[in-house]
Amino acid sequence: MDSRQLPHIPITVFTGFLGAGKTSIILSLLPLLPKDYKVVLLKNEFGDVQVDSQLAKQSSLTAVSEILNGCMCCVLVGQMETALREIRDRYRPDRIIIECSGSAFPATLAFQIRELERQTNNDLRLDAIVTVIDAENFTGYEDTSPTAKMQASYSDIILINKHEHVDEHALDILIDNLNTLNLDTPKIKCNGRNGVDPNVLFGIDSKLFRDPIPMGIEDHHDEVKTLTAYRGFLPTCRNHEHHDRESCASHTEMDVDKDMFESALASLNKESVWRVKGFVRLDSAIWILNWAFGRYDLTLSKGDASFMQDASIRLTIMGDKYELSRKPIPAAVKKFCADLQVQVV
Repeated sequence: MDSRQLPHIPITVFTGFLGAGKTSIILSLLPLLPKDYKVVLLKNEFGDVQVDSQLAKQSSLTAVSEILNGCMCCVLVGQMETALREIRDRYRPDRIIIECSGSAFPATLAFQIRELERQTNNDLRLDAIVTVIDAENFTGYEDTSPTAKMQASYSDIILINKHEHVDEHALDILIDNLNTLNLDTPKIKCNGRNGVDPNVLFGIDSKLFRDPIPMGIEDHHDEVKTLTAYRGFLPTCRNHEHHDRESCASHTEMDVDKDMFESALASLNKESVWRVKGFVRLDSAIWILNWAFGRYDLTLSKGDASFMQDASIRLTIMGDKYELSRKPIPAAVKKFCADLQVQVV
């Protein structure tokens, strides 16, 4: 059947600064959708540690497509276009959700999708740009992050996440700041872990970015520096002979001490480190870490763990570009790495 005779495929774009909670909100939508409603997630992650994608694969998503090691609103433009076409041709989903990296600029991304609309005769169509705001930390990083301001300024819907962690006065200040950036866009408080009703987010038919890009907003703000922290172990002796059985046993995989791990996380300075995510071996199992601005979750990884067969820790550390680019690295990051005995690569 000619794809032009089928309903078009709407695309919902989720933006928001590092640690705002984009993945959690997307996953919270899925149980609220009809069981036969097919959603494919196209996710852009910093670094090469596929943390949020691993969480997404444990959900009811039809498929997860990943774009790693860069931002698809600028240097990975071609990869995004190719991925969207492949998703359409392979899965023909009811909806595509794009989850951007924390430093993605929504305008640049939206213009690329608008171009795809023309190329595909509206078979792929931008439905909405949704910006997720971290109520607890937005007022801290909006002054230093032009991208965070742009994300809030160019959006169809603003979701206020983690508002339960702030008092009413702080929430009022936040909403005033958001109204200054974007008065007309609806601002909706998320319902904790239950996220938000998908009927509020889907079917918007965005009118944003249909005209040529305005002067002065086309620059991408590369504000985030990433570091990869790795702690590996030697494989168990196989296919060889030696007589030192104690030495052989010491080369098996080693769990990370949980108390030490939690203490190391508590030592991080959220002024320079904004996000840490990755995998850690605890209690003879692989756990997924999501740390953002001092708060963190550990989720048991239920999928294929072969990528951790030579490691007990694989983390991506994200933070202020200027702080994390310093030589030597900031003392708090150095202590964190030393406590966990990880190498920074």
